[in-house]
Amino acid sequence: MYNAKVKNYQKEALKTRVAGADRYEIIQMLMAGAIEKMVHAKVAIEKKHFEAKSEHLSKASAILEALRGCLDFEVGGEVTENLYALYSYMIDRLLDASIKNDPEIVTEVSNLLKEIKSAWDAIPHDIREQTLNENGVDANVG
Repeated sequence: MYNAKVKNYQKEALKTRVAGADRYEIIQMLMAGAIEKMVHAKVAIEKKHFEAKSEHLSKASAILEALRGCLDFEVGGEVTENLYALYSYMIDRLLDASIKNDPEIVTEVSNLLKEIKSAWDAIPHDIREQTLNENGVDANVG
């Protein structure tokens, strides 16, 4: 009962955060969510909880697929192409991790995504707003 209430609260809190977020913040949340799922998957592999492992790796892969699907090739050029290839590689490696029950592969992918997230997090707020405004999006609305 308590766990259900906590999960419901977390779900509502996330909805509130997403509702007030701009595109940059949503991508940050997606990356953080994928990293969190990979941490849970790694623990599940180590504890031999293979059903949980599959669920967490599946969710992490779905997030990576969503991030890959959001890439704008018209704006991003070579960087976008490189990110697309890297996201594809990470998705493939998570499949390998699932098949081999290898927590080290999960760590590899998690570290790659942490590097991307670190670069994303380092984008100055004024540059974010400028980019959002140039693309016709109100930075305060999302």
